[in-house]
Amino acid sequence: MADISTTGHGTGFLLCFSPIRGDPPLEFPCDSQGHVDLDALNDHDRTEYLAARALIGHSFLCPLVSAGMLIATR
Repeated sequence: MADISTTGHGTGFLLCFSPIRGDPPLEFPCDSQGHVDLDALNDHDRTEYLAARALIGHSFLCPLVSAGMLIATR
């Protein structure tokens, strides 16, 4: 999950990719329309975001935008 302290992208919205199987969801800071600022993500989070986007329908459901705070996990 992207760390808001390293992205500096605290917009108050999250783009959440829920996995089809039992893995934890991936969340990324975004704007109200679900646009993620790739330049604001670190390399690891950018790679995870692009992979999740490419795997919609295979490993992840369509992402949803939600209002909320991103919790720093690293």
